Amino acid sequence: MGAIASPWKKAEARESERERKRLAVLRTAARLFNEKGFHASSLDEVAERLHITKPTVYYYAKNKDEILFECVRMGLDMMQQAIRNITVTGGSAVEKFEAAMLEYAKIVTMDFGMCVIRIGEESLIPENRVKLRRLKADIDHEFRILLEKAIEEKAFAPIEPKLGAFVVAGALSWIGRWYREDGQMTAEEIARQATSILLNGLRAR
Repeated sequence: MGAIASPWKKAEARESERERKRLAVLRTAARLFNEKGFHASSLDEVAERLHITKPTVYYYAKNKDEILFECVRMGLDMMQQAIRNITVTGGSAVEKFEAAMLEYAKIVTMDFGMCVIRIGEESLIPENRVKLRRLKADIDHEFRILLEKAIEEKAFAPIEPKLGAFVVAGALSWIGRWYREDGQMTAEEIARQATSILLNGLRAR
């Protein structure tokens, strides 16, 4: 006789499904935080949007603070990974910096990236705030290195790289404040136009 098919999923499948559900909780929470603000949002609303119970939400996170930390961390991870992927590709320094700007601008229109901009670290507990500040500092450093190389190639005006990187990142971050999914322009269009405007200001004359 053949073996009885087990009704239980294998460990890998269970872990994959758990991660998928955890991401759904985090993404829903991030969207809610972006819409209403962190303090005005509740885990009851997260559960309601997902058609689950509040205890189910607690299965994937200890509390609202942990959910916010994970949302902001994931947004920052997306930014850092995008910049690192661009750094190892071919092309000139200015092409890499343009690509990094474009990806950064797109990420701040996404749920987790927008959470970095609209909610940020102010609502986090001090311990988590320190962790995310380190990650932000790493991103700022990598962004600045790309700008420095473009300046060295004389593609950009000889500006102070640290200040230039802050100005560019600040301008692109602001997109996350006012972007609306139902607006006249898509996230891609906004990212491309914003990048073009900033690049024109940086280019050597």
